This record gives sequence, structure tokens and C-alpha cells, in this order.
Amino acid sequence: MKRTLLTALAVLAVVPFQSAQAAGDSVTPPHKYWGFHGYDGTYDKAALQRGLKVYREVCSACHSLKRIAFRNLADLGYNEDQIKAIASEYTIQDGPDEEGEMYDRPGIPSDYFPSPFPNKQAAAAVHGVMPPDLSLITKARKYGADYVHAILTGYEAAPEGKKLQPSQHWNKYMPGHVIAMAAPLSDELIEYEDGTPMTVDQYARDVAEFLTWAAEPEMEDRKRIGLNVLLFLTIFAFVMYGVKRKIWADVH
Repeated sequence: MKRTLLTALAVLAVVPFQSAQAAGDSVTPPHKYWGFHGYDGTYDKAALQRGLKVYREVCSACHSLKRIAFRNLADLGYNEDQIKAIASEYTIQDGPDEEGEMYDRPGIPSDYFPSPFPNKQAAAAVHGVMPPDLSLITKARKYGADYVHAILTGYEAAPEGKKLQPSQHWNKYMPGHVIAMAAPLSDELIEYEDGTPMTVDQYARDVAEFLTWAAEPEMEDRKRIGLNVLLFLTIFAFVMYGVKRKIWADVH
């Protein structure tokens, strides 16, 4: 019941980002510390699981995550049974069957997160346009995770003299500051069972890290391979230098 209520509220509250007005009139998002930054950075699996929870209970009401399959959640620390349980909570359209008809079935680990809308026209009927897919949002925006965190925490009252339409909201980090998406988060909106503070700032941090993982699920492997390659090349350089000195010892 709680999940249904949250989803219903999200459907009413979350609308797509509006195109920037006065693109030069923007504030650089504050830089946050992220454990995945740096050559040896890694994702915080607990934060990723909390971020998934934020996405599922709020963001997924309007935004798709079409590049992520349920089986990819193993990277977040979920086991096979947990992944099957999460997937089964979604309804996937499949088919055609023997009679040529499409049918609905529970999700399975090989399925991808379904879109909240069957097509662009259905989304436009609710929001005017199709809300952006969030799979690559942190790579598509200049400041990555900082951008996502800033937008989600940047809502405030419009300055005196600024008139907004009923469907517009003031966000200090949005270029032009006017955004169509209402503030989707509020303190204690989503229950964390691990004792993590249930604040807008924490929700924003967790979902920003989760969406960074969604955009680069291979990041940790890439960094690990890169470090191993650098180590190999360093050792190889010393070995070759020793070989060179031995070969050319008589000449010198």
C-alpha cells in the first residue's frame, strides 16, 4: 500500500526537465565527494542499493532505465533469489503467443527495467513530452553525479518579482532556474532500513551514485584492468632496460 501511494504521488509530482531558459544564467553544481572518483575509486554497494530503492519508489513512476537488466543488480550485491524477487514485481509484455496475441507476465532476471509508458505518445499525454531515460543521465550531463544531486536538492522559492506558471518551479541549479519537474523528494519520504538518514540530501546522493553505476556499470573492472596494465608496463619497462644494458654492456 505504501509503495502504491508513493508511486501515485510520484506520477503527479514528477514531470520531465524543461528545456533551459537563458542557458548562460546557471549556477555550477557544488562538487561532492564521491567514493567512485579517482583512479582507484569504487562504488558503495550500500549506497547503490539505497539509490535503487529511491529510483524504484519515486523516479521509475516517470523515468525509464532501459539499459539495465534485472540480472545486472548482482553488481549491487543482490543474490539470485533477491534478483528474481525484484524482477517478479514488474509486469513485462511478451509475445506473441500461439494465437498471435501479446500477453503480460512477471519479470525474470534477463528482462530489462520496463518503461512506465508504452510509447512516447502515452507519455506526452501525461507530461507533454517523454521524460528522459536515466540510464546515461550522469554521462549526458556535464557535472555527472554532482548535476543529479544539485537538481534534486536545488528547489527553493522563486525570488521576489519572478512569476512562474502553475507548472513551473524554481531550481537554483537549473540553467535559467525554471524547471517543469516538481521537487520529487522530501525528508522521510522513503524508508531506509539500515539506519541511514532519511533526508533529501541523502536520497539525492544515493540515487546519483546509483545512476552513475547505471551509466558505467563496468567502471570498477575498467579501473582494475587499467591499474594492472600500468603495473605490467612498469615492470616490463624495467626488464627491458636491464636487457638493453646487458646487450650493450660491451659496446659501452
